[in-house]
Amino acid sequence: MSTVPATARSATSPASETLRRALRIDAWSTAAFGVVLLAGATLLEVPFGLPMYWSIPFGIAMLGGAACLGLIAGYPRIPTKFAIFVIAGNALSFVALVALTFSNLIPLTGFGIVFFLSGALVVAAFAIAESIGLRLNRA
Repeated sequence: MSTVPATARSATSPASETLRRALRIDAWSTAAFGVVLLAGATLLEVPFGLPMYWSIPFGIAMLGGAACLGLIAGYPRIPTKFAIFVIAGNALSFVALVALTFSNLIPLTGFGIVFFLSGALVVAAFAIAESIGLRLNRA
């Protein structure tokens, strides 16, 4: 018989690690994307049609989001409500990126459209991975 309490076992279970791993990868990729948007703000303007007044706020927001994801992934036991919040945020980001791509609010070039739609697919993939991790964690 195990001497480890059930709550401690669930915090380190493979199911819990699936969710934690998805959150950590999401955090690092979000941070990297934010750095690209900030550091390359002037370089992205011409080939992607992404003005600096869009890329800088997006980059800052992404770094903030990455920090939140990292904090959530660091909890000994990831609260379900935080995981749901992250999944909803990724789903909303997917919708926002697709809407911005086709709204003509940002004068995106062909490369910019591919860039935004690729980002939309990435956040959708994270929403799915984190949903799977949450379901496994609950089971």
